[in-house]
Amino acid sequence: MFSAEDHTHMARALRLAARGLFTTTPNPRVGCVIVKDGQVVGEGWHARAGEPHAEIHALRAAGTRARGATVYVSLEPCSHHGRTPPCAHALIDAGVARVVAAMRDPNPQVAGRGIELLTLAGIRAEVGLLEEAARELNVGFISRMTRGRPWVRVKTASSLDGKTALLNGQSQWITGEAARRDVHRWRARACAVLTGVGTVLADDPQMNVRAVDTPRQPLRVVLDSALRTPPGARVLEGGNTLLVCQEAQPERLEPLLAAGASVLELPGPAGRPDLGLLMEVLAQRGVNELHVEAGATVNGALLAAGLVDEWLAYLAPVTLGHEARGLFDLPALTDMGERQGWRLLDVRWVGVDLRLRLRPE
Repeated sequence: MFSAEDHTHMARALRLAARGLFTTTPNPRVGCVIVKDGQVVGEGWHARAGEPHAEIHALRAAGTRARGATVYVSLEPCSHHGRTPPCAHALIDAGVARVVAAMRDPNPQVAGRGIELLTLAGIRAEVGLLEEAARELNVGFISRMTRGRPWVRVKTASSLDGKTALLNGQSQWITGEAARRDVHRWRARACAVLTGVGTVLADDPQMNVRAVDTPRQPLRVVLDSALRTPPGARVLEGGNTLLVCQEAQPERLEPLLAAGASVLELPGPAGRPDLGLLMEVLAQRGVNELHVEAGATVNGALLAAGLVDEWLAYLAPVTLGHEARGLFDLPALTDMGERQGWRLLDVRWVGVDLRLRLRPE
């Protein structure tokens, strides 16, 4: 169905889409290539919400050469008026002959309508070329559109014996500098970074992106049932921090608001915020990918609730002993049939450490 030339140009469209990896939220990452008589005459990618989409950039570059051309785009052209006009209409007006989309848009406002509009206009429209790669690029956007919650990626850094900190709480540093830089790339592509108040009290982290050049900082979310976050905590610096609690007591709330924090009450079971409801709230705020860097309590709660979609496990070539702190705080199993299975997607060296990327079976 698709030629070698089709694959080459779609692969280029996907590489262009990846240029918006850190910037497009809450929109998807999209790239576009326009080809006429075997020559690339225009290309573009979506950079930021509210700015022109990938197809518009490519059409502007192609000009009149777009007439009769083939368009390769990593996501079905939009068919609705949002912050920008529909790209499907722009392609029709430009007189293109063929459109190849890697995947259909999961947004219910589009969901095939873009392809339908193109077909009705007499344009040959095809879908499914390099779809798996396109879906991987936008796992968060797909999750938000189809499940109503972000894609949750949990990052851990541990010793070979599965420990994240000493018994006294000391954890800096288990992994090396290269691994820590790599973590900042994952933070940068996320719309929000989540941690627990225990991590805030123990390490006073900033939870922002520093080792990667990015024009956008993710929202910082702290699970803090009783609002124990100190008003002077570094995680509050610069604002853009959401504290999620059970009940906001005025004597603790007011200093935090004065420090620039936003506070959200989400009462849940066992004296902790409702994690499922939190995911819905974050999705409503446009969070596609949620990056988690927390302790065993938060990690375990997310896993027990079935909310972990991906696990980034950094393993350092050290051991910390059986009394050191573990990765996930979970109830003891009584049968091996209860164990959680994981599918290994990728293994690579990052400096002296090993990074495993896994998803639940």
